[in-house]
Amino acid sequence: QVQLVESGGGLVQAGGSLRLSCAASGRTFSSYVMGWFRQAPGKEREFVTAISWSGGYTIYADSVKGRFTISRDNAKNTVYLQMNSLKPEDTAVYYCAANQGLGVHNAENYYESWGQGTQVTVSS
Repeated sequence: QVQLVESGGGLVQAGGSLRLSCAASGRTFSSYVMGWFRQAPGKEREFVTAISWSGGYTIYADSVKGRFTISRDNAKNTVYLQMNSLKPEDTAVYYCAANQGLGVHNAENYYESWGQGTQVTVSS
């Protein structure tokens, strides 16, 4: 398994932007499908977005499509989540996840490695 550490969370006003980073350990990062999930207070964790090992294929939840962008830099063992036009309902703990499978999936149980999460709070 790969070790994941998220960073970049914080407090931002509605309409603002944040960029989250997820740094991964190990030399095989480029073989991992990477995903972002989030969990709001009192709610179950939900899928946000995922990216293929090459970065050439991405999927998004409808709630973030057009506002969030996932990308990766395999040379830096890092995946990013650029979040624009943030809304109060985007407030959550954001988790990075990884899997060595071939497909890009939105199912939580597909991912085998998880970070500790980073808090994102959007004020109205």
